[in-house]
Amino acid sequence: MADQANERIRIEASAARCWEVATDFERYPEWARDVKQAKIVATDAEGRGTRVEFRAAALGKSIRYLLEYDYSAAPDGFSWRLAEADMLRRLDGTYRFEAETPTSTRVHYELAVELAMPLPGLVKRRASSLIMGNALRELKRRIEGPPES
Repeated sequence: MADQANERIRIEASAARCWEVATDFERYPEWARDVKQAKIVATDAEGRGTRVEFRAAALGKSIRYLLEYDYSAAPDGFSWRLAEADMLRRLDGTYRFEAETPTSTRVHYELAVELAMPLPGLVKRRASSLIMGNALRELKRRIEGPPES
């Protein structure tokens, strides 16, 4: 059974800027601590990544997973679902960007995670919470931090 969680955070940037950073998958290793590699393997007619392969550090191991992205809610958000992985059964989620002001955005993040290995419920819930909390804090830090060179 998948663990599901949702969280939101306020980012001091436009919704367009939040979208730009969140969909720049190949730059995730620069700011998302656990993502070691991200490679776009397929794009849509607008050049957006529709299939992206990731390598990440998790539970003391290196894991590989391929996500398929859906932009039908663009530019207000996008979603993804797990296409294949070596240690996950499910990693489906959504980002939504809600402009509060021209320079402030409420980012909503929903995630469903199911590991392929048995772990106690408390450990799985803690892992899901860490994934989500880290993702939002790291996204906020990337967007609000010093300009990229």
